Order: sequence, then structure tokens, then C-alpha cells
Amino acid sequence: MSAAAAPYRIGVDIGGTFTDLVMLDSRDGRLFNGKVLTTPHAPEEAVLRGVREMLDRHGVAAREVRHVIHGTTLVANALIERRGVPTGLITTRGFRDVLEIGTELRHDTYDLFMQVPEPLVPRRLRLGVPERLMPDGSELEPLDEDAAREAARTLAAAGVKAVAVSFLHSFRNPAHERRMREILAEEAPGLVVCLSSEVVPEIGEYERTSTAVCNAYVLPVFDRYLRRLGDGLRSLGLTGPLYLMLSDGGTVHEETAARHPIRLVQSGPAGGVQATSVYGAAAGAADILCFDMGGTTAKAALIDAGEPQRSTDFEVARVDRFRKGSGLPLKVPVIDMIEIGAGGGSIAHVDRLGLIRVGPESSGSDPGPACYGLGGTLPTVTDADLVLGYLGAESFLGGDMRLDLAAAEAAIARHVAEPLGVSVVEAAWGIHETVNGNMAQAAAIHALEKARRIDAYTMVPIGGAGPVHACHVAIKLGLPRVVVPTGAGVASAFGFLAAPISFAFVQGWVAPLEALDFGRLRDLLGGMEAEGRRMVAQAGVEAAAAPVRIRGAMRYAGQGYQVEADIPAEAIARNDRTTLRAAFEAEYARQYGRTEPSVPVECVSWRVIVAGPRPKLDLNAASVGAAEQGAARKGTRRAWFPAAGGFVEAVVLDRYRLRPGDAVEGPALVEERECTLVLPPGTRATCDAALNLVVDLPRAADAA
Repeated sequence: MSAAAAPYRIGVDIGGTFTDLVMLDSRDGRLFNGKVLTTPHAPEEAVLRGVREMLDRHGVAAREVRHVIHGTTLVANALIERRGVPTGLITTRGFRDVLEIGTELRHDTYDLFMQVPEPLVPRRLRLGVPERLMPDGSELEPLDEDAAREAARTLAAAGVKAVAVSFLHSFRNPAHERRMREILAEEAPGLVVCLSSEVVPEIGEYERTSTAVCNAYVLPVFDRYLRRLGDGLRSLGLTGPLYLMLSDGGTVHEETAARHPIRLVQSGPAGGVQATSVYGAAAGAADILCFDMGGTTAKAALIDAGEPQRSTDFEVARVDRFRKGSGLPLKVPVIDMIEIGAGGGSIAHVDRLGLIRVGPESSGSDPGPACYGLGGTLPTVTDADLVLGYLGAESFLGGDMRLDLAAAEAAIARHVAEPLGVSVVEAAWGIHETVNGNMAQAAAIHALEKARRIDAYTMVPIGGAGPVHACHVAIKLGLPRVVVPTGAGVASAFGFLAAPISFAFVQGWVAPLEALDFGRLRDLLGGMEAEGRRMVAQAGVEAAAAPVRIRGAMRYAGQGYQVEADIPAEAIARNDRTTLRAAFEAEYARQYGRTEPSVPVECVSWRVIVAGPRPKLDLNAASVGAAEQGAARKGTRRAWFPAAGGFVEAVVLDRYRLRPGDAVEGPALVEERECTLVLPPGTRATCDAALNLVVDLPRAADAA
């Protein structure tokens, strides 16, 4: 059987604590889920172990797998933990300190001891060479090739493994950067070279340089990982292609991903948002709050009318985890999401003011929470949820992993309960409520910043810890309902299977709209479209079947920031400036509530997105594989609900035995292999045709 004709597709997501897998049988739509502990020292080991176990458990031969789609935190973790390769920077003479100067904005105006992230490239490895381009791309000073060769030799002698090249205004004219790459190849042929004009050809000297440096810093690490993973998959007999998930929700062939690994920095969470869109559509919800709580962090994203919001600005490795401007800026297309809290493995402690704090430190998968019995001794959110009865010690991961209740109680007693002078249960509830309150507040602020009312959204919780906390968080937010899909604990891996082959190209070009050269613009867009069709064709999509989307970034003259709007191709074909301005002002009004009709408009950059068709996934068909025969009720378990007076006997249900039309009244605990849904008193969940549990929530005042 050829790989192209094979019926199975596998999605794999590496998280900080667990590696999740979902296998789809394309013949009947059935889904099969898996979860194994992540192996931080060699992430591919968990992937290969999970794939092997998945195939063995379900009797699937390796030759029956068409391809694997993968998302990973490797890029983000390499930047956060500074585990990239020694990297150098070559830039225009006089601009070597741009990574430290930044934008000169302070992320905390009143902190006299404010910290900023240390540049990935130390000053001794940041070299300037004489050359200069004008803002329009014309040459003011030619590249000094003798100085360029000296810089190349200096960096090679210093032991760098990768070099980023970022010259002033190179996004308008890449000639000097390309010549610098040729010189580096001649003088130091073993170095990995990344050009800012290829990684992010847009205005913004600091952001462009930072993105190119980050890409160079992680590229060799990512390349080695891809090779190990590819070799491992082939050793298992999987001969189909390997695809990777991008941060904007598209997937690309591994060869494309290897050139720009920085575009995978948010690949796992992006898969979760893609999955949430599918789940919401199946439940009849268009406006969705994606609540993704895994083992390390919790994130939120808003989905309007079935489409997630996107951005071209992102930060990684923040010094202050929740404060914008305190990280390394990246100019890459991403699904717009915000980190709103801690994950199941986040460590709880009591601060010097006697308050419970959770995170940002995480126990990860090694040693993990205290209840895992793998050597961890510090209390985590998972330990608290176990003590409160929300998790079953014997049923965690379908019974494959037994949790140690005594170890969880001991960790919470020593580090939280005793310092506060409260009981272990009260301390556990304090940890749980601290996390819930922080996440609800952050999600509400995120919606306000986007000019949205949070109570107009339906929450879809995903991630291993998402359903445990979803109802309590949603009640605090005043949401009317929560939709909990089957397999929520492995949703990101499922989202990889739901994402289309896609790639976005961007080109900066600052010009007044009234003076825009439409002929040149059509040539520019046509070139990006042709490259996009070539890349999706490489991934097995017919070029003619790939729709093209054009977005233009524009601003009012004099502004320092721009907004992106969808631009009709026919408007560009007929030189229609009026339609372009109208598209910009409609988006500007949506974001800011006003426009400035008398102010000239300036074009900043153009983006072309080429995408294949979205894979068709029938959740109703998938539910056939999830349902099992027999009574859903498994028994009861003592669970802590203060509104009901403390510990109550909550019914425990097997998620896989619920049928469409079944209803569940809280308090209840609905268990599946990868996660547990906690239904507080006053809630009611109904199973729909796709086996989603649609939870109607009480008002916050009623639930108090």
C-alpha cells in the first residue's frame, strides 16, 4: 500500500508534561486517542513511543499510516531555556546594539529595577559592517566586502554555529544581505545563515532583527530534532511525509518548516484553537472562548464567527510572564492568544505576604507533580485537584497511571497548609480558586482589550486540565454555557488533523495609498502566490485547488502602527484605491471605534496566504468510535464543593458510555482517559449528537 492511499492519519502534540496523539481513520471518521509522558531530554522519544503504542493498541500496520502531522514546544522552549546554538549577528555599521536598545519603551514604567530579556547574541558577537540602503531600497553606501569577510572570519573563529544577517532597510532591497550570505559561505562554509529579508521582510528594524536572530538561534537545534524524529518514524515503518503545524494554524511539509522554525513557536496552542473551531461548529456555537489548560500553562483565544483572531506580533521568553513588552519580539503570523494562567503541573507556594501563588515554575513531566510518584515533592494544581476529589487516583489516564493521594496531601501540607495555618483541603481549595480567579480575570481583560464582551462567548475547554477547571472559570466570567468535546485532553493533536496545508508570505512596502503603483503590486503579489502554490503542491495539494487570500497592512499617515485587512483581488486588478481604503477603515473602525476620513492612508506591507482545502472531519462519525456499551454510572466519589457545604458524594460517569440525549446534573465527575469534566452543583450537561457535553451554567451569584 502506498503512503498516499493509506487510510490513517496521526497528529502528535508535544506539551510540557504530556505528549498527545490522535489517529484518524479516514474511511469512517473514527478517532483514537493516546497520551504519554513527555521526554524533555529527547522529545522525539515520547513521540515514537506514543506512535508505537497507538499502532499496537489498535492493530494498525505502519504501512497503513498516510502521514504524521506534528506540533511542538521545542522552538519556544529552546528560546525560553536558552538552549540554542552560539549565534552571531552581522548588521549595518552603527546598529549592532539594536537588540539591547529595542524600542526604548518600558514594560513597567514605575519599576526602578525593571528587567529586560538578555539578548541571545552577546555584544562581542554582534558585528557591524559598512553598507547602507535608503528607505526606498536604493543604495547609499555599497557593502564593504573586505569588512564583510573580516566579520565572517571573526565569527567563525569565535565558534558560532549560526549567523543572522540584518541590514538596515533590507526588506526593500535584499541585495546586500544576499551578498553577505555568499561571503559567509566562502569564508565560513559550515555556518547556518538566516537573512532578515527572507525570515521577515517587513518594516521594523528591531523586530525584524530579533526575529532573524531567534530563527538562527534555534534552526540547528530544530533541524537535528527533525532528523532524529524522521529517522525514528521511518524505523517504525512509517514512510509517509511528516508535516508540521505553524503558529498561524496552517500546516507545511517538514522541508518548509526546517527553513523557518521560528514560525512554529506557537504550533501546539494553534492546533488547539483549530480543534476548538471544529468542536464549536459541531455544537452550533460560532463565537467561542477557547480555554486551553495543559500541564504547564493555560491560554485563551477568541474565535469570532468560526474564525480565530490572528496577529503578526508575538513575544517569547518574557521576563515578566504576563506583561507585554518584557520578552523577545517576533514578527511572525500567529493565532492571537494570551497566556492567562498556570497549568496542572504549575507549582504552588505561599509568598512573603502570606498569599497563595501558583506558577510560573512548573514540575513538568520530570519529576512531575507529587502525586505522580516520580520524585516530585512540591505541591501543584494537579495535586490540589486530586485532594479535592476532582481527579480519581485509580482512574487517571484510564487507570494506566495511579496517583498517590498521600504524597499530594503531604506536599500541600508542608508548603501551603502549614505556613497558612489551614487544613490540607482548605489549602487545596485555595490553590484551585487562585488559579481559577487568575484565569477568569485575565480572560476578561483580554476580551476587553479586543473590544469584546466575554459573556457573549461559549467556552470550549481543551487540554488535560481544561475540563477540570472550565465550569468554575466560566461561572466567574458569567458565561451562559460550556461545550466540552470528547478527547478534550488531546485536542491540539486533533487540531493538527483539522488544519489545512497553508503558508503565508509577506513583503514590506511603505507607500502612500494615493501613489501606490498597482502594476508593481500585482507583480509582487503574483510572485508570492506562485511560491505559495509551489509549496502547497509539494505537500500534495493541487495548486489549482489552493485558494489565495490577500491582506494589506495599512495605517493613517503619521501613525507608528498598522492594522491588517482583507483585500479583494479584483480591487487590485482594477486599481481601485477606494475599495482598499474602505477595507482598511472598516477594520480600523472595528478595532478602535472610529475613522479619520480626512487623513491620508499609507500602505505598509502585503501578505499572501495560500491554503489547501480544510480536511473534512465528521465528529458525528468520530463519535461512533468513542461510544461504548453499558451503563455510564461508575459510582460516586467525595468531591469538594463549598457551595454545597464541603465534601459531597458526586456521581462518577464514564464519558465513553454517554449517548446523545443523556443528561447529567451536577455535582458530577465525568471521566475519560485524557481528562475529567467537573460539574459543580447547579450545572446541567446534555450530550449532543457529536457526543459534546453542553453544560448550562448557573449565574455566579447563584453558584456562590
